[in-house]
Amino acid sequence: MKALYYEKTAKYLENYEMPVPGPKESLIKIVISAVCNTDKEILRGYKPDFHGILGHEFVGTVMESNEKKLIGKRVVGEINAGCGECIYCKTGRKTHCINRRVIGISGKDGCFAEYMTLDTDLLHVVPEEIPAEVAVFTEPLAAALEIMEQVPIKPSHNVAVIGDGRLAYMITQAVSLSGAALTVIGRHEEKLENFRKFARTAVNTGETFEVVIDATGSPSGILTAGKLVRKKGIIVLKSTYAGKVEIDMSYFVVNEITILGSRCGPFEPALQLLKRELITLPPIELYELEDFEKAFGSKAFKAGFKF
Repeated sequence: MKALYYEKTAKYLENYEMPVPGPKESLIKIVISAVCNTDKEILRGYKPDFHGILGHEFVGTVMESNEKKLIGKRVVGEINAGCGECIYCKTGRKTHCINRRVIGISGKDGCFAEYMTLDTDLLHVVPEEIPAEVAVFTEPLAAALEIMEQVPIKPSHNVAVIGDGRLAYMITQAVSLSGAALTVIGRHEEKLENFRKFARTAVNTGETFEVVIDATGSPSGILTAGKLVRKKGIIVLKSTYAGKVEIDMSYFVVNEITILGSRCGPFEPALQLLKRELITLPPIELYELEDFEKAFGSKAFKAGFKF
């Protein structure tokens, strides 16, 4: 099968071996897969030990499954496959499983291929009303919604989102549904124009905020967040990137600032928001898999692959 394989560099292959589902897995024929910033960071060295098929955002059709009712259904899938036995799996924290495999990121082939396998209990059926080109945003939208799972954002709160990229755009829309006073801080006036229907926008601001969400994808994001957050406020970190940043932790201790990491989130609420058209997204730009360099270099809101 066709696949985009990574081992220190990305390589397009046409003869990659078809995956065989395990007893608790499903075989999925990929319809659309999408490029995430994390995929780009892997190419820059974010996961130096990973080798395998890249990609973790997809819509596919179930071809084989231990759950027969899923066969023929369109699905999206969570990306963390836990072992079910460790302390984290047994205490409701399976996304932090000690032995977890993460599709296209760690220990598990991803979705930049014609077929993939995934634990059946990680699959979610896509409602008929949602086109595949929209459903492919489920995983990153779920990651945006995880912020509200972790932080009780109230309508009376004032919140800042740092960043003007794809993830920031979804976070902004999700947080705006709370009614909170929301400001998006970015570097590109032309990108910020897209945010103005959901929030105030700024390139620079002298204000401070109770909750600051870093969606910059840059090591500088936490430094900016530290300047914007109020004492006893909360910083939510959504950025993953290759590289490290040096910060003065005593500043956060003295000012009693909470720093909260935030990753994957709930799929069913994301699908419901997409079904009800409460989240608006620009169209995805689709490429053939062999044109992966164009997809990774695309300036479109979202680029991906059609199969």
